[in-house]
Amino acid sequence: MGSLLKKEINSFFNQLTGYLIVIIFLISIGLIVWVFPDTSVLEYGYADLDPLFTYTPFVFVFLVPAITMKMIAEEKKTGTWELLMTSPINPFQIVLAKYLAAVLLVLIAVLPTLIYHFSISQLGSPVGNIDSAGFFGSFIGLVFIGAVFSAIGIFSSALTDNQIVAFVIGVFLSFFLYFGLTAVTDLMALSQFSLWLENVSLSYHYRSLSRGVIVSSNLLYFFALITVLLGATALIIRRK
Repeated sequence: MGSLLKKEINSFFNQLTGYLIVIIFLISIGLIVWVFPDTSVLEYGYADLDPLFTYTPFVFVFLVPAITMKMIAEEKKTGTWELLMTSPINPFQIVLAKYLAAVLLVLIAVLPTLIYHFSISQLGSPVGNIDSAGFFGSFIGLVFIGAVFSAIGIFSSALTDNQIVAFVIGVFLSFFLYFGLTAVTDLMALSQFSLWLENVSLSYHYRSLSRGVIVSSNLLYFFALITVLLGATALIIRRK
């Protein structure tokens, strides 16, 4: 399983596309945090990074499916999937290896944004005047959002042998789980069902972590959702 994980990481960075995806992500987030007048921290005047954590999930909706779209779909299209399925590892281990590779790639893209915490801390008055608990709570939430989107992307890639179709499905499902459920709740009258719908949305649990308090119910939600998606992916692979 470790060799398959390493293969996926090497495959991503053996192509110019892999570097471009990470670079475009970092440039986009940098422009949002530092340059665009409506979101720039320098224009805002307060030592916090709300724009980073507000807009990064939106960028993730497109970034993560771009990372995962070829992980299964491309193998099926090129014919290497049959070789992989006859290897000693079982379908769930194959899915898990590809999923962990996707999560590691998301982490590689996100970790440089930790520099922003140091930068804002130095710009604060006095120096160090920043809500570190809120920052790291939001950062952990961001990592979990990336992990869930990775599971969605792997699931989408298992549904088809076309990378573009896998990308579109991944974008749609990610957008629906993060933005769509909350939007539907806002359109509905306040009821028990609307509250339940809000509670199963990604954005609800992400906002909860952003307060800087790590609650077990939020972590269980993310782990349960990831497990269901990976299990469904392994089931699709077995049936095909």
